[in-house]
Amino acid sequence: MSGLPVPPPLGTAMLPAGTFAGQVVAVTGGGTGLGKAIAVEFARLGAAVAVLSRKPEHHAKGVAAIEVVGAKAGAFAVDVRDPEAIAVAFDEVEAALGPVDVLVNNAAGNFPQPAEDISPRGWRAVTDIVLDGTFFASTEFARRARAGGRPGAVLNIAATYAWTGGPGTAHSAAAKAGVVNLTQSLAVEWAPDGIRVNGLAPGLFPHEDVPPQMRADTPEGLASLARTVPAGRVGSPHELGWAATFLCSPYAAYLTGHTLVLDGGNWLRRGLRMPDFLPVREQFPPPPDAKDRS
Repeated sequence: MSGLPVPPPLGTAMLPAGTFAGQVVAVTGGGTGLGKAIAVEFARLGAAVAVLSRKPEHHAKGVAAIEVVGAKAGAFAVDVRDPEAIAVAFDEVEAALGPVDVLVNNAAGNFPQPAEDISPRGWRAVTDIVLDGTFFASTEFARRARAGGRPGAVLNIAATYAWTGGPGTAHSAAAKAGVVNLTQSLAVEWAPDGIRVNGLAPGLFPHEDVPPQMRADTPEGLASLARTVPAGRVGSPHELGWAATFLCSPYAAYLTGHTLVLDGGNWLRRGLRMPDFLPVREQFPPPPDAKDRS
């Protein structure tokens, strides 16, 4: 058995050409990694894309990738932890590209660490971006859409451990669980206004912007990851982009409040025979200089 088939190649259309023509899509964290892959697929379908990122060095990557597929792009600095900064960024996007029709809340922060070792600052570093940032950006988007009498779509990037928790992810799993719940609450509140809110929970999607300590970009590393997935392979970033565009497209006009898991069946793979349990401190040992930094 070779597992699930590979997807069509990068650049293949998933939805009809021009599905998002005339629309503006804003992607937080859209300059690198999976955010960039999502932004490119919206661009491929005709959208003008606003790359929202806190780090200016990420802007050029996102804009360049979008312009390669022939779409209009703009880069805008924003810290999603700051509601006022979000409002300014939306003003700038509207002035440059037009009102935002689709918002993708992709910005995130994470670092694996045993729960009792997470400092208050470390906890907030993750929850402020993942949960608070998603709320602040979503509500700013909704206020403007309602004021303009426009429908819209919000897509929140979640994680499968939002439902299960996991070792080393107390901060991130709690924040992502809040995002899943927030997705459901906002979907109910905003449906009468024509605003849909959905979520997308990715599995293993290796990409070039993964931090060095988490990379598996050698053939051996990718093969090792693939063996952990029922599908027998990892995901391709453009597959995630396709899912994102569908969830925000007119072809999903009756779909709201749903979080789609895209992980090759990985989060469901519990069975009677499980791998040996590895305690969190063996999975994520403290760095050699931990005592020096305490």
